[in-house]
Amino acid sequence: MSRNVGIEITTSRKTLAQVLVCVGCCCGRTDKGHPEVPVDWLKQEWRKRTLPKKVQLTISGCLGPCDVTNVVLVMMGDHPVWLGGLDRHEQYKALADWASDCASAGRVVPLPASLARFRMDRFHERHHFASDFESAACCGDAEVA
Repeated sequence: MSRNVGIEITTSRKTLAQVLVCVGCCCGRTDKGHPEVPVDWLKQEWRKRTLPKKVQLTISGCLGPCDVTNVVLVMMGDHPVWLGGLDRHEQYKALADWASDCASAGRVVPLPASLARFRMDRFHERHHFASDFESAACCGDAEVA
């Protein structure tokens, strides 16, 4: 039996969001023919921009959908956004820029429209919200949501 029954669990380490980057069995495995995940660059960038206390970066083992390499899970409160197939440094830079924008704004801002095409459905039911990504001339609402 849990000793925490009836006690609310809280943390003083509250962040705006968390970015989980997969480097498990497939993601980033150039030896298996998959694009690199710039782990060292991401860690350095997060530190340089003083983001860890605002937007947490987690380099993770396998997050799942191994048929889609280079998976990233962006947690915005209780709202997850799954991205897959990232294959260019610019996409990871867009994530770092987004984290900086959140930190500057003091709140979660929409993900950049440039990442909308990498969004994937991780589970059977869709629970997407139109405000997840910025509006862009190249992407209609149906493509973004």
